[in-house]
Amino acid sequence: MKNGFRKVVVGLSGGIDSALVASLAVDALGKDNVVGVFMPSQYSSVESEEDARESAENLGIRFLIVPIEEIFKVYLERLDPEFSGSGKDITEENLQARIRGSLLMALSNKFGWIVLATGNKSEMSTGYATLYGDMVGGFAVIKDVPKTLVYKLSRYRNSLSRVIPERVLTKAPTAELRPNQKDTDTLPDYEKLDPVLKAYIEEDKDLNKIVQAGFDRETVSRVLNMVDKSEYKRRQSPPGIKITPKAFGRTAGCLSPINTKVK
Repeated sequence: MKNGFRKVVVGLSGGIDSALVASLAVDALGKDNVVGVFMPSQYSSVESEEDARESAENLGIRFLIVPIEEIFKVYLERLDPEFSGSGKDITEENLQARIRGSLLMALSNKFGWIVLATGNKSEMSTGYATLYGDMVGGFAVIKDVPKTLVYKLSRYRNSLSRVIPERVLTKAPTAELRPNQKDTDTLPDYEKLDPVLKAYIEEDKDLNKIVQAGFDRETVSRVLNMVDKSEYKRRQSPPGIKITPKAFGRTAGCLSPINTKVK
């Protein structure tokens, strides 16, 4: 690469986004140029580690495990005097994501590996991502790919050769930053969310027009508010690949090795 990076590194969470990004990276660059890193916390499930490991094994890439639990404890101990009496909230969740981002950047600095961010368009649109955490990276491969399309692309990729574990395609999406967390705790179901995002972002429809198309007003209002409030995050996100009529931030043309129609 002209920037001097010799390989790419992907934080493999055991979820579908990172599994797809790793698959795309291997297809584009070859398995010897991709490294997967699983960074478990006390909230990470056994299934997540198994799925991350299986993804790496299926792709034939190097797989590292760098636990963050002890680092997280040190952060909480150092911040305890300032946080005293405030109770736990999203701050503690974001700390975990930022620790992982720092570890990935440390590997990048030490070995000359560019970090591939794994966030999708649904997350980027609504701000369901941590600034300086899982948004860390030099290139965001699927930043213009809605979550529902992530699933379609993953199934298509598996139709060519099975690289993404079946459980990854079927389990409920979760950030695993607190006990029993699910994406739907914060966001509408992606099947409902993505059409609203498309109408607002790509079709420039306002709240009333989206509601007139048959969507629940309260849900639409909440989603549009999340999109508007998250602009400052998106302004700081890495460049990525553009595949839709309207993408956020700096983008390149579609470079995907699986650039094809997906039903």
